[in-house]
Formats: sequence, structure tokens, C-alpha cells
Amino acid sequence: MGKAVEITDANFGDLVAGSDKPVLVDFWAEWCGPCRMVGPVVEKLAEAYEGQAVIGKVDVDMNPETAMKFGIRSIPTLLFFKNGEVVDRVVGAVPQVVLEDKLKAQLPVTA
Repeated sequence: MGKAVEITDANFGDLVAGSDKPVLVDFWAEWCGPCRMVGPVVEKLAEAYEGQAVIGKVDVDMNPETAMKFGIRSIPTLLFFKNGEVVDRVVGAVPQVVLEDKLKAQLPVTA
């Protein structure tokens, strides 16, 4: 039952910087039309990659500190983290395959 994790200013460090798995964070807001288009895609990825990656969402209106820290100026913005560092960024609504390819690139290679 994969569901995107709600990430807040308070738990960001634990969930993202503290993760040994790749992390995808969707910065969004309730009033943002393109964010509502990306939201279901993020939920699908959370289900598909449960146990392999952390997929989370940050409501920029409720968590301005985290949004400012990463220079989020447009939403939706999706950041990809590996070992607590930003390794990729997507701004705007994009097809699921684009996000999935970027997420797959962060997963450990299995033989």
C-alpha cells in the first residue's frame, strides 16, 4: 500500500538526509493545477517503488522553510536525493516515464 510520505520542515532531515535509499520529493501546493496533475503520478511511484525508495511530498504553503532551503520558486518541483544530496531536479508537470527514469537512475544496480 505505497503512499507518498508527508514530509514537513520538522521531519525532512530524518526522512531525506537520513535515508539510505534514493528519495523523490514532490514540492507542491493545494491551489496548484499542475501539482494536482503530478500528485497521482507521485502516488503511483510510491506504490511501485515501496521498499526501494522513499517517495514524499512537501506542501510548500505549510513548510516554507524546506521550500526556501532548496530554492523552490516554481511548483511542482521534484527533487531527487541520494545520500542526502540533491542529484536531479524536475520543474513542472512531466509524464510519469520521465520521473520513473530519473528515479530508476538512483536505484542500486542489481546483478
